[in-house]
Amino acid sequence: MQHTTIRPDAPLVLPDPDLPLLTQAVTGVDHNGVTVDIRVPVERTLTLYLNAQEIVTMMTINDYPEYLALGYLLNQNMLKPGDVVTGVDYDDDLQVVVVRTEAGTNYEQKLRKRTLTSGCAQGTAFGDLMESMEGVVLPQAELRTSWLYHLTRTINTTPSIYLAAGSIHGCVLCRGDQPLCYMEDVGRHNAVDKIAGWMFRNDVDPADKIMYTTGRLTSEMVIKTVRMGIPVLVSRSGFTAWGVELAQKAGLTLVGRARGKRFVAVAGQERIVFDLDIEATPEAPLADRKGYRP
Repeated sequence: MQHTTIRPDAPLVLPDPDLPLLTQAVTGVDHNGVTVDIRVPVERTLTLYLNAQEIVTMMTINDYPEYLALGYLLNQNMLKPGDVVTGVDYDDDLQVVVVRTEAGTNYEQKLRKRTLTSGCAQGTAFGDLMESMEGVVLPQAELRTSWLYHLTRTINTTPSIYLAAGSIHGCVLCRGDQPLCYMEDVGRHNAVDKIAGWMFRNDVDPADKIMYTTGRLTSEMVIKTVRMGIPVLVSRSGFTAWGVELAQKAGLTLVGRARGKRFVAVAGQERIVFDLDIEATPEAPLADRKGYRP
Protein backbone atom coordinates (compact mmCIF):
# COMPACT_ATOMS: atom_id res chain seq x y z
CA MET A 1 0.00 0.00 0.00
CA GLN A 2 1.23 3.51 -0.80
CA HIS A 3 1.26 5.53 2.41
CA THR A 4 0.68 9.27 2.46
CA THR A 5 0.97 11.80 5.25
CA ILE A 6 -2.39 12.44 6.87
CA ARG A 7 -4.09 15.57 5.56
CA PRO A 8 -3.95 18.62 7.87
CA ASP A 9 -7.74 18.98 7.51
CA ALA A 10 -8.50 15.31 8.24
CA PRO A 11 -11.09 14.96 11.02
CA LEU A 12 -9.84 13.76 14.37
CA VAL A 13 -11.30 10.60 15.86
CA LEU A 14 -12.11 11.19 19.52
CA PRO A 15 -14.17 9.27 22.08
CA ASP A 16 -17.84 10.13 22.46
CA PRO A 17 -18.90 8.99 25.95
CA ASP A 18 -22.49 10.06 25.22
CA LEU A 19 -23.04 7.58 22.37
CA PRO A 20 -25.97 5.23 23.10
CA LEU A 21 -25.17 1.61 23.99
CA LEU A 22 -21.54 2.30 25.04
CA THR A 23 -22.42 2.73 28.72
CA GLN A 24 -25.37 2.05 30.98
CA ALA A 25 -26.50 3.21 34.40
CA VAL A 26 -26.07 0.94 37.42
CA THR A 27 -27.34 1.59 40.94
CA GLY A 28 -25.22 0.58 43.92
CA VAL A 29 -24.36 1.44 47.50
CA ASP A 30 -21.16 3.26 48.43
CA HIS A 31 -18.93 2.89 51.51
CA ASN A 32 -21.26 5.13 53.52
CA GLY A 33 -24.32 3.03 52.70
CA VAL A 34 -25.61 5.74 50.39
CA THR A 35 -27.36 4.76 47.16
CA VAL A 36 -25.36 5.92 44.14
CA ASP A 37 -25.90 5.80 40.39
CA ILE A 38 -22.84 5.19 38.22
CA ARG A 39 -22.16 4.52 34.55
CA VAL A 40 -20.35 1.39 33.38
CA PRO A 41 -19.11 0.34 29.91
CA VAL A 42 -21.20 -2.22 28.03
CA GLU A 43 -19.39 -5.28 26.64
CA ARG A 44 -20.73 -6.88 23.47
CA THR A 45 -19.64 -9.84 21.43
CA LEU A 46 -18.34 -9.36 17.89
CA THR A 47 -17.66 -12.36 15.67
CA LEU A 48 -15.16 -11.73 12.88
CA TYR A 49 -15.17 -13.56 9.57
CA LEU A 50 -12.47 -13.31 6.92
CA ASN A 51 -14.28 -14.17 3.72
CA ALA A 52 -16.16 -17.40 4.58
CA GLN A 53 -13.98 -18.40 7.55
CA GLU A 54 -14.82 -17.61 11.17
CA ILE A 55 -11.72 -16.16 12.84
CA VAL A 56 -12.56 -15.08 16.38
CA THR A 57 -15.28 -13.82 18.71
CA MET A 58 -14.18 -10.74 20.64
CA MET A 59 -15.55 -8.85 23.62
CA THR A 60 -15.70 -5.16 22.72
CA ILE A 61 -17.72 -1.99 23.19
CA ASN A 62 -18.26 -2.28 19.42
CA ASP A 63 -18.15 1.40 18.47
CA TYR A 64 -15.92 0.92 15.40
CA PRO A 65 -16.44 -2.69 14.21
CA GLU A 66 -14.95 -2.07 10.75
CA TYR A 67 -11.71 -0.60 12.11
CA LEU A 68 -11.47 -3.30 14.79
CA ALA A 69 -11.92 -6.09 12.24
CA LEU A 70 -9.36 -4.71 9.79
CA GLY A 71 -6.85 -3.86 12.51
CA TYR A 72 -7.17 -7.27 14.14
CA LEU A 73 -6.47 -9.05 10.84
CA LEU A 74 -3.54 -6.75 10.07
CA ASN A 75 -1.97 -7.19 13.49
CA GLN A 76 -2.45 -10.96 13.35
CA ASN A 77 -0.70 -11.03 9.95
CA MET A 78 -3.84 -12.41 8.30
CA LEU A 79 -4.25 -9.28 6.21
CA LYS A 80 -1.24 -7.71 4.50
CA PRO A 81 -0.90 -3.96 3.83
CA GLY A 82 -1.01 -4.59 0.08
CA ASP A 83 -4.10 -6.82 0.16
CA VAL A 84 -7.20 -5.54 -1.61
CA VAL A 85 -10.22 -5.38 0.69
CA THR A 86 -13.38 -5.56 -1.42
CA GLY A 87 -15.80 -5.02 1.43
CA VAL A 88 -16.45 -4.91 5.18
CA ASP A 89 -20.00 -5.85 6.13
CA TYR A 90 -21.36 -5.41 9.66
CA ASP A 91 -24.65 -6.79 10.96
CA ASP A 92 -25.60 -5.18 14.27
CA ASP A 93 -28.40 -7.66 15.01
CA LEU A 94 -26.12 -10.69 14.57
CA GLN A 95 -23.05 -8.82 15.94
CA VAL A 96 -20.99 -10.16 13.05
CA VAL A 97 -18.45 -8.39 10.84
CA VAL A 98 -17.23 -9.93 7.57
CA VAL A 99 -14.06 -8.73 5.85
CA ARG A 100 -13.89 -9.69 2.18
CA THR A 101 -10.66 -9.71 0.19
CA GLU A 102 -9.88 -10.00 -3.49
CA ALA A 103 -7.53 -12.95 -2.91
CA GLY A 104 -8.69 -16.15 -1.26
CA THR A 105 -7.61 -16.95 2.33
CA ASN A 106 -7.32 -20.07 4.47
CA TYR A 107 -6.01 -19.81 8.01
CA GLU A 108 -7.12 -23.11 9.51
CA GLN A 109 -3.56 -24.13 10.36
CA LYS A 110 -2.72 -20.74 11.79
CA LEU A 111 -5.78 -20.74 14.02
CA ARG A 112 -4.60 -23.92 15.68
CA LYS A 113 -1.42 -22.18 16.89
CA ARG A 114 -3.00 -19.33 18.82
CA THR A 115 -1.86 -18.61 22.38
CA LEU A 116 -3.52 -16.67 25.17
CA THR A 117 -1.93 -13.27 25.71
CA SER A 118 -1.65 -10.94 28.69
CA GLY A 119 -4.23 -8.58 27.22
CA CYS A 120 -7.59 -8.00 28.91
CA ALA A 121 -10.75 -9.51 27.40
CA GLN A 122 -8.93 -12.66 26.22
CA GLY A 123 -6.82 -11.33 23.38
CA THR A 124 -5.09 -13.88 21.15
CA ALA A 125 -1.75 -13.81 19.36
CA PHE A 126 -0.90 -16.37 16.74
CA GLY A 127 2.21 -18.51 16.34
CA ASP A 128 4.01 -16.62 13.59
CA LEU A 129 3.75 -13.07 14.97
CA MET A 130 7.28 -13.17 16.36
CA GLU A 131 8.62 -14.18 12.95
CA SER A 132 6.70 -11.30 11.36
CA MET A 133 8.80 -8.82 13.39
CA GLU A 134 12.06 -10.07 11.92
CA GLY A 135 13.60 -7.71 9.41
CA VAL A 136 11.35 -4.79 10.40
CA VAL A 137 13.28 -1.50 10.37
CA LEU A 138 11.50 1.29 12.18
CA PRO A 139 11.84 4.84 10.82
CA GLN A 140 14.21 7.39 12.29
CA ALA A 141 11.89 9.75 14.13
CA GLU A 142 12.11 11.99 17.16
CA LEU A 143 10.22 12.32 20.41
CA ARG A 144 10.42 15.71 22.10
CA THR A 145 9.92 15.83 25.84
CA SER A 146 7.74 18.93 25.38
CA TRP A 147 5.43 16.81 23.21
CA LEU A 148 5.12 14.21 25.96
CA TYR A 149 4.18 16.83 28.54
CA HIS A 150 1.55 18.36 26.27
CA LEU A 151 0.16 15.00 25.11
CA THR A 152 -0.35 13.57 28.58
CA ARG A 153 -2.29 16.65 29.68
CA THR A 154 -4.38 16.75 26.48
CA ILE A 155 -5.23 13.03 26.53
CA ASN A 156 -5.98 12.98 30.26
CA THR A 157 -8.48 15.84 29.96
CA THR A 158 -10.20 14.79 26.73
CA PRO A 159 -13.80 13.66 27.38
CA SER A 160 -13.77 9.87 27.25
CA ILE A 161 -15.61 6.73 28.31
CA TYR A 162 -12.85 6.21 30.90
CA LEU A 163 -13.55 9.54 32.57
CA ALA A 164 -17.30 8.94 32.39
CA ALA A 165 -17.44 5.29 33.42
CA GLY A 166 -13.94 3.87 34.04
CA SER A 167 -13.05 0.18 33.48
CA ILE A 168 -11.73 0.74 29.98
CA HIS A 169 -8.43 1.17 28.12
CA GLY A 170 -7.44 3.84 25.64
CA CYS A 171 -4.91 4.09 22.80
CA VAL A 172 -4.11 7.30 20.97
CA LEU A 173 -2.25 7.78 17.70
CA CYS A 174 -0.37 11.07 17.83
CA ARG A 175 1.84 13.22 15.63
CA GLY A 176 4.08 15.63 17.47
CA ASP A 177 2.05 16.98 20.38
CA GLN A 178 -1.33 16.43 18.70
CA PRO A 179 -3.65 13.42 19.11
CA LEU A 180 -5.05 12.19 15.78
CA CYS A 181 -7.06 9.08 16.60
CA TYR A 182 -8.23 8.20 20.14
CA MET A 183 -9.83 4.77 20.56
CA GLU A 184 -11.14 3.05 23.70
CA ASP A 185 -12.20 -0.52 24.46
CA VAL A 186 -12.40 -3.09 27.25
CA GLY A 187 -8.97 -4.41 26.17
CA ARG A 188 -6.03 -2.30 25.07
CA HIS A 189 -5.36 -4.77 22.23
CA ASN A 190 -8.81 -3.93 20.79
CA ALA A 191 -8.10 -0.21 21.04
CA VAL A 192 -4.79 -0.49 19.20
CA ASP A 193 -6.37 -2.75 16.56
CA LYS A 194 -8.99 -0.06 15.90
CA ILE A 195 -6.20 2.43 15.30
CA ALA A 196 -4.49 0.00 12.91
CA GLY A 197 -7.75 -0.35 10.98
CA TRP A 198 -8.23 3.42 10.88
CA MET A 199 -4.70 3.90 9.56
CA PHE A 200 -5.28 1.23 6.89
CA ARG A 201 -8.51 2.83 5.71
CA ASN A 202 -6.98 6.33 5.59
CA ASP A 203 -3.51 5.41 4.19
CA VAL A 204 -1.83 7.02 7.20
CA ASP A 205 1.97 7.07 7.19
CA PRO A 206 3.26 5.64 10.51
CA ALA A 207 6.79 7.04 10.19
CA ASP A 208 6.30 10.20 12.28
CA LYS A 209 3.65 8.88 14.66
CA ILE A 210 3.56 8.11 18.39
CA MET A 211 1.37 5.43 19.96
CA TYR A 212 0.09 6.28 23.44
CA THR A 213 -1.65 3.70 25.60
CA THR A 214 -3.12 3.77 29.07
CA GLY A 215 -2.23 0.12 29.67
CA ARG A 216 0.90 -1.86 30.45
CA LEU A 217 3.73 -2.03 27.93
CA THR A 218 3.59 -5.77 27.32
CA SER A 219 5.08 -7.94 24.59
CA GLU A 220 1.75 -7.82 22.73
CA MET A 221 1.67 -4.01 22.65
CA VAL A 222 5.27 -3.86 21.48
CA ILE A 223 4.69 -6.43 18.72
CA LYS A 224 1.61 -4.65 17.41
CA THR A 225 3.27 -1.23 17.45
CA VAL A 226 6.30 -2.56 15.58
CA ARG A 227 4.11 -4.36 13.04
CA MET A 228 2.25 -1.09 12.43
CA GLY A 229 5.59 0.64 11.68
CA ILE A 230 5.21 3.19 14.49
CA PRO A 231 8.62 4.09 16.02
CA VAL A 232 7.49 5.31 19.49
CA LEU A 233 5.27 3.69 22.13
CA VAL A 234 4.33 5.59 25.30
CA SER A 235 2.29 4.69 28.38
CA ARG A 236 1.43 6.20 31.73
CA SER A 237 1.74 2.64 33.06
CA GLY A 238 4.78 0.37 33.44
CA PHE A 239 6.61 -2.37 31.54
CA THR A 240 6.98 -6.12 31.38
CA ALA A 241 10.45 -7.63 30.97
CA TRP A 242 9.62 -9.26 27.65
CA GLY A 243 8.09 -6.04 26.37
CA VAL A 244 11.35 -4.22 27.13
CA GLU A 245 13.46 -6.97 25.52
CA LEU A 246 11.41 -6.99 22.32
CA ALA A 247 11.45 -3.19 22.08
CA GLN A 248 15.23 -3.11 22.42
CA LYS A 249 15.65 -5.77 19.72
CA ALA A 250 13.25 -4.02 17.36
CA GLY A 251 14.67 -0.51 17.88
CA LEU A 252 11.36 0.78 19.25
CA THR A 253 11.42 3.79 21.56
CA LEU A 254 9.61 2.57 24.68
CA VAL A 255 8.54 5.14 27.27
CA GLY A 256 6.59 4.30 30.41
CA ARG A 257 5.41 5.91 33.64
CA ALA A 258 4.73 9.07 31.66
CA ARG A 259 2.93 11.41 34.04
CA GLY A 260 3.23 15.16 33.70
CA LYS A 261 6.87 16.00 33.05
CA ARG A 262 8.21 12.66 34.30
CA PHE A 263 8.82 9.42 32.40
CA VAL A 264 11.23 6.50 32.05
CA ALA A 265 12.57 5.38 28.65
CA VAL A 266 13.99 1.85 28.50
CA ALA A 267 14.57 1.41 24.75
CA GLY A 268 15.25 3.64 21.75
CA GLN A 269 16.44 6.55 23.87
CA GLU A 270 18.38 7.98 20.91
CA ARG A 271 15.12 9.35 19.42
CA ILE A 272 14.41 11.53 22.47
CA VAL A 273 15.05 15.27 22.28
CA PHE A 274 15.18 16.82 25.75
CA ASP A 275 13.71 20.23 24.96
CA LEU A 276 11.49 20.67 28.03
CA ASP A 277 12.81 22.97 30.74
CA ILE A 278 12.01 20.79 33.76
CA GLU A 279 12.63 23.50 36.35
CA ALA A 280 10.51 26.09 34.55
CA THR A 281 7.63 23.72 33.75
CA PRO A 282 4.86 23.49 36.35
CA GLU A 283 3.48 20.18 37.53
CA ALA A 284 0.18 19.24 35.94
CA PRO A 285 -2.76 20.03 38.25
CA LEU A 286 -4.36 17.04 39.97
CA ALA A 287 -7.53 17.67 37.97
CA ASP A 288 -5.55 17.04 34.75
CA ARG A 289 -4.56 13.51 35.79
CA LYS A 290 -6.36 10.49 34.40
CA GLY A 291 -8.92 9.10 36.77
CA TYR A 292 -8.66 11.97 39.26
CA ARG A 293 -11.77 12.39 41.40
CA PRO A 294 -12.03 15.36 43.82
